Amino acid sequence: MTRFQPDELTRNGFLGGRIQLWQPRHGYRAGVDPVLLAAAVPAKTGQSVLELGCGAGAAILTLHGRVSGLHLQGVELQPAYADLGRRNGAENDANLTVTCCDLTSLPPELRQMQFDHVIANPPYYRAGAHSGAVDAGRRTALGEETPLALWVEVAARRLAPKGYLHMIQRTDRLPDILMACEGHLGSVEVLPLSARLGRASDLVILRARKGGKAAFRLHAPLILHEGARHEKDGESYRAEIRAVLRDGAAIPWPESE
Repeated sequence: MTRFQPDELTRNGFLGGRIQLWQPRHGYRAGVDPVLLAAAVPAKTGQSVLELGCGAGAAILTLHGRVSGLHLQGVELQPAYADLGRRNGAENDANLTVTCCDLTSLPPELRQMQFDHVIANPPYYRAGAHSGAVDAGRRTALGEETPLALWVEVAARRLAPKGYLHMIQRTDRLPDILMACEGHLGSVEVLPLSARLGRASDLVILRARKGGKAAFRLHAPLILHEGARHEKDGESYRAEIRAVLRDGAAIPWPESE
């Protein structure tokens, strides 16, 4: 599929409606994860950002919604999603270029570029884990085809000196990412995300820096919801998380000691 038909799409608001994204009605649809990823990036106006596997643009465009004046580049394997990313970028007045290609086979012009930030929300599951998914786009988005090590290697190559990689991934994939960072990136920090106080972390956000020399840091979990359990219908996000998801606030990343 090279393009979704109009009746196959929905238009959804992010950051309290400040960002509007077209998404497939039945394919891969963005949730809060790409918004949390974007909120962790300490980007500044005028800097450049590359997203590997940008899909319809949820992460990179919610970053644009928080920080204006960024130069944005996306890489997306699936043509229909790359097309949506371009459309969403234009309709949200973002300076976004989306290239449709495999991240391991970037075109020459991209291989000549360096970025202040690279972000990525790679597939969460190893190859074959979602082979039974009906929708091909969702199957590709969730099931790994390119090893995580290659995502990290490509990100490191495209980062400018002292540039940052931010990646969100399942906690059980953290050993793979840490191994991949060896020899490529340093100053690695990991922020676990926990649904509720006392719950094990299901997701982590990894921050690493090109040329970084600081010691590894494992932060205390960022708790997403109030209370020890879900007790009633409706939203239960903690105030600081609600500010991230609704108001475009930055994640309260732990300060360096």
